[in-house]
Amino acid sequence: MRAILANPRYTGRQVWNRQRTDHDLIDAANTTLGHRDVTRWNTPADWVVSAQPTHPALVSEADFIAVQHLRTTRETAPGRIYLLAGLLCCGVCGRRTESHWARRPAYRCRHGHTSATRPMPGRTPNAYLREDQVLPHLSALLLRLTHHDPDGAEPMALRASAAPLSSADAVAYLRSEAISLTYDPAARYLTADTPRAERVTIG
Repeated sequence: MRAILANPRYTGRQVWNRQRTDHDLIDAANTTLGHRDVTRWNTPADWVVSAQPTHPALVSEADFIAVQHLRTTRETAPGRIYLLAGLLCCGVCGRRTESHWARRPAYRCRHGHTSATRPMPGRTPNAYLREDQVLPHLSALLLRLTHHDPDGAEPMALRASAAPLSSADAVAYLRSEAISLTYDPAARYLTADTPRAERVTIG
């Protein structure tokens, strides 16, 4: 049932480009080992959906959209909710980070390796990011994403009378616009996947 409610094909439309195959080096430090094919999910913004229905629908479009809003927070275990699940990408390898519980919600990227894989010399360290290190900075990012001067050059300062922006507002906006954030573990900043590539430093 979960797969049906996450797949727009069940609304009666054809969908292409949901996945892609990347050719990754097996070991960046030893290129003689060659490449391996890695299948990854594209973001919904990259999907190609037919303009007209192509087959009978199992789910109405209204129901499908409503379910996507309900799925904006993910609870993978009782009491463990990851607000940023699916929104963060690794700046080292480009993969989407995985949710990781470290006494609190966190995210990590092992760059395609598994815990059973023996670390090779020179292997890129895993990237880790705690959710509570990100959330306080998202309101500033939302400001950059949504408030620009008329020529679109720079963000405008919020008027004093404007309602304050919250991290929850930012998360909701990122999901509604299918904007992902790329995390650079060395520089400690997040870059939005937008034409302006808005960025915030998380310290």
